[in-house]
Amino acid sequence: MGELLPSVVVDAKHNHQATVIWLHGLGDSGDGFAPIVPALNIPDELGIKFIFPHAPVRPVTINNGMAMRAWYDIKSMDFGSRADLDGVKESAAQVEALIEAEIAAGIPPHKIVLAGFSQGGVISYYLGCRYPKALAGIMTLSTYMADGETLATQMSELSRIVPIFAAHGTHDDVVPVAMGKAAFQQVDALGYNATWKEYSMQHNVCPEEVNDISNWLQKRLGD
Repeated sequence: MGELLPSVVVDAKHNHQATVIWLHGLGDSGDGFAPIVPALNIPDELGIKFIFPHAPVRPVTINNGMAMRAWYDIKSMDFGSRADLDGVKESAAQVEALIEAEIAAGIPPHKIVLAGFSQGGVISYYLGCRYPKALAGIMTLSTYMADGETLATQMSELSRIVPIFAAHGTHDDVVPVAMGKAAFQQVDALGYNATWKEYSMQHNVCPEEVNDISNWLQKRLGD
C-alpha cells in the first residue's frame, strides 16, 4: 500500500469500533469539516473515529488554473462534463486506500461510513456505489453524480444494500438542488437503499441537517 492521503484525524473517545471518512469540497481541506464532530454530539461509547483527508493540490481550470485542494479538475460549468473523470478515479483510489487501511487495522467494512460534501460527495458516490464490500453507509451532501452512465454496469451488488443519505440545500447556487436530486433518483432507480432530504439552505450545512446526520450515523454505527 502506498502513502495514504494526509488527514485530520479525530480519534474515538472510547474503544475504536467504527470509522467515518469525510471528504471536503473544492478549495477546502480536512480542517474545514473537522469542527463538526463535537456538534454531532455522538455518544463516546460508540467509539467512532473521524478521518478528514486533504484532497491533493491541483490546478482547477474554471478558476483560471489556480492551484487548490481539489478531488478532481473542473473543466466546464456544464454538469454533464464538469468532473474530470481521471481525477475522480485517482481520488477514489486514494480514498479506497484509506478504507482498506481501516479494515487492515481491524475495523470491518460494515463499521465504516464514507461521507462527502460537494466535490467530496462526488467521490463518495463514485467509490461507494462501486466498492465491492458492504460499508455501513454512504453520505452525499450538496453534490452530484459523475460518470453516472456507467454505474449500471460498474455498480457493486453488495453496495446496493448500503444505506445512502443524500441531502441538499434548496437554495444552493453552486450545485443546483436539481442535480442532487437527479443523482439520488439515479441510485434509487438502480435499487440502492437511498434516502433524500432537502433543507432550506445554500451550499453549506445547517443545524437541522447536522442533527439528521448525527441520528443517521448513530443508527448506522450504533449496532
